[in-house]
Amino acid sequence: MTPPVLCYHRVGGPAELGVTRVSPKTFARQMHGLARAGWTTLTLDQFALAGHSALRTPHSTFLLSFDDGYEELAEHAYPVIRDLGFTATTFLITDYVGRTNAWDIQYTREPLHHLDWGAIESWKARGLEFASHTATHARLTWLDDARVADELRLSRETLVQRLGAGAGTAVAYPFGAVAARVAKAAGAAGYTLGFDGVQGVPGDPLRVSRVPVYVWDRGDIPCGLRDDWIGTAGRVAAYVANRCAVGTTVMKAISHQRTADG
Repeated sequence: MTPPVLCYHRVGGPAELGVTRVSPKTFARQMHGLARAGWTTLTLDQFALAGHSALRTPHSTFLLSFDDGYEELAEHAYPVIRDLGFTATTFLITDYVGRTNAWDIQYTREPLHHLDWGAIESWKARGLEFASHTATHARLTWLDDARVADELRLSRETLVQRLGAGAGTAVAYPFGAVAARVAKAAGAAGYTLGFDGVQGVPGDPLRVSRVPVYVWDRGDIPCGLRDDWIGTAGRVAAYVANRCAVGTTVMKAISHQRTADG
């Protein structure tokens, strides 16, 4: 079986009117809880190899990932990971590195800031990995083929140029929104791993399932790594929340239209 994948978004920073923020205390407790329970993290290369039957990994291995690349990760998440000997992959919106999150609806009082290249390069040198969350965080399934290709290609080119070839191997599809044509485009752009929403497509390395960790997921072991009814309920809740994220895309489109008309 493919090892499980956890997906965090925000760790710390200002409160929001959404579900993606996890407190630093909760994140640290979960990482320490996983370490005590014997869980270990995988690099992207190790995760890719784990899909081969001759290179099976134990049940207690997982891929730890972050979407969007908010700057609070450097203060509240990365030091915890480093101290525990864990690793993680952060999926970056390359056009917004070092900028505020103007791509999103503002769920906080002030805009949020993304990591800049200096911080990214510094943490990469300390063993953390970075990969693509596309160029602008557009919902790929709503774009035509040419724009999908541009979102994937431009992000990958930027990452490879700034961080080396290893940063161009994986993409996490914004909002977990992906269809067969999008996954095919990701492969054509040069990605060998693609991370989907909660469901994924078993056996397809470009449609790998991930379970988001949202505000209600406060146990020592996140729902995405639990085999009991709590884990099942948590995955269902994460799936529903992921699907509801379509509202963000709609609201942003309306906002753009009002600006254009204004």
